[in-house]
Amino acid sequence: MDFELMWDAIPKIAAGIPTTLLLAFAAVSFGFVIAICAAIAITTQRPVAGPVARSYIYLFRSTPLLIQLFLIYFGLGQSEAVRASFLWPVLQSPMWCAIIALALNTGAFSAEIFRGALSAVPNGQMEAARAGGMSWWLSFRRIQFPVGMRIALPSYGNELIMMIKATALASTVTVLDVTGIAQKLISATYKPIEIFIVAGAFYLIMNLVLTRVLKVVENRVSKHL
Repeated sequence: MDFELMWDAIPKIAAGIPTTLLLAFAAVSFGFVIAICAAIAITTQRPVAGPVARSYIYLFRSTPLLIQLFLIYFGLGQSEAVRASFLWPVLQSPMWCAIIALALNTGAFSAEIFRGALSAVPNGQMEAARAGGMSWWLSFRRIQFPVGMRIALPSYGNELIMMIKATALASTVTVLDVTGIAQKLISATYKPIEIFIVAGAFYLIMNLVLTRVLKVVENRVSKHL
């Protein structure tokens, strides 16, 4: 085991942490919006939006994230219509393709989490809100959404941890995140074990911090329980 190499690799691999966190934050942010919209469409049984949301969830939950990433990065560029459209400046960027793939993937998984959580809100609370004169949107915003998010938090926390680990796949489309830099170092040193141990330690630290933050948030929102 080359400990000197591992020590020298720490600052180099650490330089990829901002990219990894940016990928995770952007994907989770976009994915959260997608998930909420899909969950609402299903729970409210919208005639068109509901089946579309179910199809989207089934598609992205049933196919590997790596294939989704390759189809967005390599596949869309094969279309003349895409290259001639206003979307091409975005889709030709590896970073944006990785964010889109990660967001669509986490959006599908999160939508199922939120759908179950929103459905678990007691009907009596919603009926009481309606009886009190609240509109659907007001009762959703003040009652169903806050209660549902509290129910969903433990499962959604797991999804956030999975998303930080999933950002490693962005290195396959040349994004220099923690894994991307680690692969470059491996190509230069031919010592994958030492480099991957350092890279894995950084993911461990990031998820340890995230786990602690989620625990604090969960305790705060559930204090009254």
